Amino acid sequence: MKITMNIFIKSALVLVCFLAVNTVFAKDEPAETTYDGLVLVKDSKVDMAYALPGADLSAYTKIMILEPHIAFKKNWQQEQNRKRMSGRVSDKDMERIIRRGKDLFGYVFVDVLEENGYTVVTDVGEDVLLVRPAIIDLDVAAPDIQTANRSTTYSASAGEATLFVELYDSVTLQILARASDKKTGRRNSINWTMSRSSVTNTADATRAFK
Repeated sequence: MKITMNIFIKSALVLVCFLAVNTVFAKDEPAETTYDGLVLVKDSKVDMAYALPGADLSAYTKIMILEPHIAFKKNWQQEQNRKRMSGRVSDKDMERIIRRGKDLFGYVFVDVLEENGYTVVTDVGEDVLLVRPAIIDLDVAAPDIQTANRSTTYSASAGEATLFVELYDSVTLQILARASDKKTGRRNSINWTMSRSSVTNTADATRAFK
């Protein structure tokens, strides 16, 4: 039953997330209300946030997290290969970056939630908040790929991406809130370029996710 419910939730919310992303970013000026009844939150700490009127998140003490969806910026692979001096970003490289991104994002997400007193669970329940995270428009500035020739890439930032999250009641699947925030991997205290590797990219990505 648990497996069936998880598959149903993931299948239903993939479409909802796709529609929501296109609705949120369809215009330069955010709409006051969304197609599913959420209202724009004014003076939010993130770039854009919507919430269901009257929704009370304090009733939820546990969190159920779906596998994050990760999508590269359009034409990212072509742009990378056009400017690279050696080596090309392959489809397998992109799959590896997505896989690492999902693992890292999941680890950081759980770590931060638990630090703030939430219990992360795998079953639905009346006190369980369902979280649907996504990373969209991912632009890795200097991906660490396997090349025949030894080379070093320099960049001031690991890149940028938009973090997108939706909150649902895990039992009814009622949408409660939606938010997005564009993040860069640039360290505010560093103004010069540095050599990029999987280690430096991971460190900057972790900082942005937190």
